[in-house]
Amino acid sequence: MQPQPRTNKHLPKGMFILYEDSDLLIIDKPPGLLTIATEKERERTAYRALMDYVRKGAPKSRNRVFIVHRLDREASGVLVFAKSEPVKRVLQANWDAVEKKYLAVVHGQLPKKADTLSSYLTESKARVVHSTRDKTAGKLSHTAYRVLEQTPAFSLLEITLLTGRKHQIRVHLAEARHPIVGDQKYGPADKAHKRLALHALSLSFAHPVSGKTIKVQTDIPGYLTAVMGQGHQVLARKHPDRPPKLHSFRCGKP
Repeated sequence: MQPQPRTNKHLPKGMFILYEDSDLLIIDKPPGLLTIATEKERERTAYRALMDYVRKGAPKSRNRVFIVHRLDREASGVLVFAKSEPVKRVLQANWDAVEKKYLAVVHGQLPKKADTLSSYLTESKARVVHSTRDKTAGKLSHTAYRVLEQTPAFSLLEITLLTGRKHQIRVHLAEARHPIVGDQKYGPADKAHKRLALHALSLSFAHPVSGKTIKVQTDIPGYLTAVMGQGHQVLARKHPDRPPKLHSFRCGKP
């Protein structure tokens, strides 16, 4: 399976196409950009930008994209859109089978080098997500992590998202007393780090039409490198927030 030639025309600054074919459009979303419109922001969203992209600037074009999942506004990384509603439905129906990996820099050093955080998550009327002991009020959620690097102040984690609830990673780590650096909602006040150190690193899934395995992966953002400091083995592969290389995806048999 070969991707179409990539172009950044009609895309906002910092957004790059990782993979595209007749059914899928996968991007590297920059931090600060909404996935879809809210009551306060309707124009500057990944959805609106990609609608412009597939229509090539022609408002009457019938081409469009469909949202498969979302990333928090403050987070960056891999975000998947479908080019038809049937493809969107297939992906969403099988979303739990998608392998989803993130990178996060958190405050402190975790007592376990690898673990799975589990709880029932619910959302308050103030739109704050938290764990509850009431199984009927929350949804069971699982977040697996592995410590990759540590400094006296911070830890770099590779996270496997086993379920996909709103703010799940942020809440689980905050409730474990290791909030993500720069999390202004669930973490401590931190004027030194105003950007959320959370990045959707990779996705791996069966193509909804061909059945072939699609794996899309980005490089480690320079921001995470800056937080952790220089000279760490994992972060030595950093890049200065530039467009991902074309080989950042791989296709193969299931």
